[in-house]
Amino acid sequence: MAFVLLAVGLLGGCQLEPAYIDFSPPAIISLPDAAGGRQPKLSDRQPKLADIATRKFALDKDHNIVGSLAMINARDGDTLPDIARHFGLGYNEITIANPTILPWTPKAGARVLLPLQFILPDAPRKGIVLNLASMRMFYYPPKQSDTLFTYPIGIGRQNWNTPLGQTTIIAKTANPTWMVPESIRREHAAKGDPLPQAVPSGPDNPLGKHALQLGFKRYLIHGTNKPYGVGMQVSHGCVRLYPEDIEMLFKKKPVGMTVRIIHQPYMTAWKGDMLYLEAHEPLEKWAKQKPKLKKKLINDLKQISAKRNVTIDWEKVDRILQSADGIPAPILTASPDLPELVANAPELEHPKHFYGAPKVPKLTGSDWAILVAAFDNEGEAQQLAAMLNHQGPPMPARKVEKDGSYQVIAGPFKNQKAAELAAHRIKMDFELNSKLLQPEIVASPQPLHQPGKSDQNDTQHQRRHYLKIKNTQTRRQTIKQTDSPLGFDLERKE
Repeated sequence: MAFVLLAVGLLGGCQLEPAYIDFSPPAIISLPDAAGGRQPKLSDRQPKLADIATRKFALDKDHNIVGSLAMINARDGDTLPDIARHFGLGYNEITIANPTILPWTPKAGARVLLPLQFILPDAPRKGIVLNLASMRMFYYPPKQSDTLFTYPIGIGRQNWNTPLGQTTIIAKTANPTWMVPESIRREHAAKGDPLPQAVPSGPDNPLGKHALQLGFKRYLIHGTNKPYGVGMQVSHGCVRLYPEDIEMLFKKKPVGMTVRIIHQPYMTAWKGDMLYLEAHEPLEKWAKQKPKLKKKLINDLKQISAKRNVTIDWEKVDRILQSADGIPAPILTASPDLPELVANAPELEHPKHFYGAPKVPKLTGSDWAILVAAFDNEGEAQQLAAMLNHQGPPMPARKVEKDGSYQVIAGPFKNQKAAELAAHRIKMDFELNSKLLQPEIVASPQPLHQPGKSDQNDTQHQRRHYLKIKNTQTRRQTIKQTDSPLGFDLERKE
């Protein structure tokens, strides 16, 4: 897991979407041919595969498991949230599957596991099924019994839980206005961030561009202006999808569709003659039921073993339950372990650009900017810049080496008011006191002033505070050096 800072700062409330990239994520990803046309070896971990499904899967009525594992090599500047969104995964899925990789600053060359295999929950294959335990939607389109769409979801946080039960979609709205509940207004006011009674459609609207109203009063399935909250418990009870996923669902004439909301942390399925188990950690609301849930699973497995005359490797079952990583794994004796499955997973070609990944515009001499923070550690600066880039609305930021430290500079902003509003957001979300940089400072060939003692104390205090928040969490951009005082090239506006 990544930062509490992420869950609190990046995703407070129902909130954001980079809206300036206009192309659809591929449902099928083509793979490169093996070098020189030779047959790939197992040690290459690149078995030849023509394509791989990500959101849309062929469905067999006799099987309850779809998809397959895959791998991709990270490049400089990648983030796990961007990789996850491109391949139809949630933040939880990709970070739990890759526990040794820093979500916001993976090293170039790091091998990222894409857990694109899913066991279908035990529920009728009709309409929409939302499994809160796996934070995933399963959509069974009418009159297409051979097709499944599945999407990651964000759900309600503790004390704002998404309700269980069966309901229907009773209405749909494009460009919805968010009527802010009084309870949420009180919550934000207490933080010094008051909200209006209504938020119109636009980049500040946490509902995104599409909303589906459920029969459960005041609950929605909607888009988001913060896509990187998908795969987290961060909403006030509603279900959020990536903007591109809710748009697809919105077009499917969903009004009247059945919606089942369940909590199934443990699921089993047969694939050929192999039995698989997928395990997730029960959500906090159901944590006390964990022993009961595990006992039921064990009893079910014993019945399967007797009925099918197979032998279950109970040590594997125990390991899967302990790891609870959401990756389906075989559990019969002599079946392959997860490391072997990962070693055999095909490697995907790295796209030129991950869908939805923020693009950071250059600063010009007429732009306002913000000095957010300075760090001795380059990795910390990279991380904060990446998190700012994924704020909603997006807050362009970059890491800059300056005078032996690493500064995080946010911008461009078109005027002082926009910069002040961004500084306020940084204060609310990250508890960092940033400093405005006027256009003449951004454009000046002279260095920025050397910080005084009070500035140094403020910076040290903020860095300690930032690191304190970072270390309580559960889980690069290449800058061309110049003589610019900010340490990077300015784009000239004619």
